[in-house]
Amino acid sequence: MRVLMFGWEFPPHISGGLGTASYGLTKGMASLGDLEVIFVVPKAWGDEDQSIVRLIGANKVPVAFKKIYYKGVRQAVEKIEVSSKIVPYTEPEDFWKITRSEISGHRMIIETNNKGMVDFSGRYEGNLLDEIYKYSVVASVIAEENDFDIIHAHDWLAYPAGIAAMEVSGKPLVIHVHATDFDRSGGSVNPDVYRIEKNGMDAASKIITVSNLTRDIVIHKYNIDPCKVETVYNAVEPVRIDDDVVVKKGFDEKVVTFLGRITLQKGPEYFIEAAYKVLKAMDNVRFVMAGSGDMMERMIRRAASLNIVDRFHFTGFLKGKDVFTMLAMSDVYIMPSVSEPFGISPLEAMQSSVPVIISKQSGVAEILTHAVKTDFWDIDAMADAIYGILNYPALASMFIKNGKEEVIRLKWDNSARHVKDIYERIIWHK
Repeated sequence: MRVLMFGWEFPPHISGGLGTASYGLTKGMASLGDLEVIFVVPKAWGDEDQSIVRLIGANKVPVAFKKIYYKGVRQAVEKIEVSSKIVPYTEPEDFWKITRSEISGHRMIIETNNKGMVDFSGRYEGNLLDEIYKYSVVASVIAEENDFDIIHAHDWLAYPAGIAAMEVSGKPLVIHVHATDFDRSGGSVNPDVYRIEKNGMDAASKIITVSNLTRDIVIHKYNIDPCKVETVYNAVEPVRIDDDVVVKKGFDEKVVTFLGRITLQKGPEYFIEAAYKVLKAMDNVRFVMAGSGDMMERMIRRAASLNIVDRFHFTGFLKGKDVFTMLAMSDVYIMPSVSEPFGISPLEAMQSSVPVIISKQSGVAEILTHAVKTDFWDIDAMADAIYGILNYPALASMFIKNGKEEVIRLKWDNSARHVKDIYERIIWHK
């Protein structure tokens, strides 16, 4: 079975859990032997691991003088190559006017470079709606030029690409919900993003969610038939911690680590408030906020106002070996997310022999037994848990031993088998 899979990032160029999960699932699929994956990203950088997957960068696909199909158009659209610096559809209103129209024979113009290819930033900033739209146009070309049995689109950024490929090929579409805008925004949903998410869910033959928490959101917030939505839990990629990752702290103090985007969704303010309470009870501990995001400056100011900056460290965004170096220095890992569809980083911490504290509002809490679980808003419970693990070695040892054994059983191979089963059910009942 051949799968045409659309994502937005692929290692080593990742900014969070989406790329990690996409890679892990793809690797699990490759291990099954009878699944072949064509993985598409907006921008291929050239240094991605292609030992397990055929990777296509949309930025490397010539689209000039092709016939392009896209959702809502009743006939092929002639692609016109232009060399202008102007990007025609930059406003959300224009974006939706084009993608939802049903005009016959309308000529659509997108900007290409001198090689007849579309340029992508491959990132999340800038005019993201325009990038998503261009991605869907190139996706239709890719779908025309490749043979496959099913389409799999990861997260909202790739849903329009998946729909475009479905329209061209007539093959079934599976979408994979790693998060919704209700998670990312704290409830202040962007109507444009919601519309993309809803369109993808309506078009898909099956919707995969990363937890039952996310499944409930999809069913109740997007009005989707429960029979259409199935949970497939994420896993963790086994890693061998290199000898050069084992780091001596250089100080005889405990380290408590928050590792993730410093955004509303991740609950960084609750981490700082809990740290303040712990520091009132003990002083031989340091707190690390490893990550970047739009709340970073605000968190620095809050730590300063609490007069704990001498005990607080902001490292910026970490990736690759630096993540495991940080975990090797940590005595406790904490994820106080307000709404976390899953959360792979606690699994990486447990794998690195670090006790973890997670919010009950996270999908990973559904499958973990040997982790402390608190409500994200309960900073007293959070502070008590941190204090207990740091001051009672037997408690910490129990979480380390049992947690490591537990996480070993969470393999991407198992997730891949579940996804393959979903594919087969869709194709057989088509």
